[in-house]
Amino acid sequence: MIDPEVYQTQIAAARTFTIYEDIEELLKLGKIRGGSLDCAVVIKGDSIISKEPLRFKDEFVRHKILDIIGDVLLLGRPLKAHLVATRPGHAINAELTKLLAERLEEQKKGGGRAKPAPAALPVVLANETSLDIRRVLETIPHRYPFVMVDRVLEFRGEDTIVALKNVTINEPYFNGHFPGNPVMPGVLQLEAMAQAAGILMLRISGQASKTAYFMSADKVKFRRPVRPGDQLVITAKLTKSRGGKLATATAQCVVGEEVVSSADLMFMIIDDPQGMA
Repeated sequence: MIDPEVYQTQIAAARTFTIYEDIEELLKLGKIRGGSLDCAVVIKGDSIISKEPLRFKDEFVRHKILDIIGDVLLLGRPLKAHLVATRPGHAINAELTKLLAERLEEQKKGGGRAKPAPAALPVVLANETSLDIRRVLETIPHRYPFVMVDRVLEFRGEDTIVALKNVTINEPYFNGHFPGNPVMPGVLQLEAMAQAAGILMLRISGQASKTAYFMSADKVKFRRPVRPGDQLVITAKLTKSRGGKLATATAQCVVGEEVVSSADLMFMIIDDPQGMA
């Protein structure tokens, strides 16, 4: 139970935290100048960057509790409830508060008779073990000639996807890359890895009608040319995920039993694809 005393002594002092890789690009762009190590903890690799030691052994968990309390208090009235949160974040906390407000308003209008609880929001791809091209196109916004995943062969647990891209002579880029010596551009192999990882992230976060935007690539390697007739088997494994918005993954493309390309990727989930360049 969170009463005023527990809040003051056990919750309020828990600082916000972030992963260094998530803010690295923002720092280079001169953003988030209001943040500092006076009020935040930064995780870099296995190290914790802070002006003082952690205030609690589970300070990160306590800060998540603090976030939930602050977001739910936007309801504007006391709430007696038992909340269980899995991977909470401000967006989903706000959605909960919005639903609670609507429920209370309906109860008020109905003279105290509460409406049945709304059905749970569908989780994108949650129960599917593979995807055909129809489901791929329903999941990602890409269209010809930029769909680089023909099929999802399997989801391995919650953090790995295995997808397929058939490379045919009909691909439009082969006309110019290169005449008489068709080779699949390496950047399109990278795009195939990013699309597969994006599908996996959408599945894990359960966020429908959203888009995974490719942000950066590191440790990119191209080991041999990919030619018409090859079949790319793309494997992507999520390594980090924050709030269902930012994620990193390791990925590779295999032809036969040979790894032809690999990379470490970072991407983000956005609400409004039309708002991005």
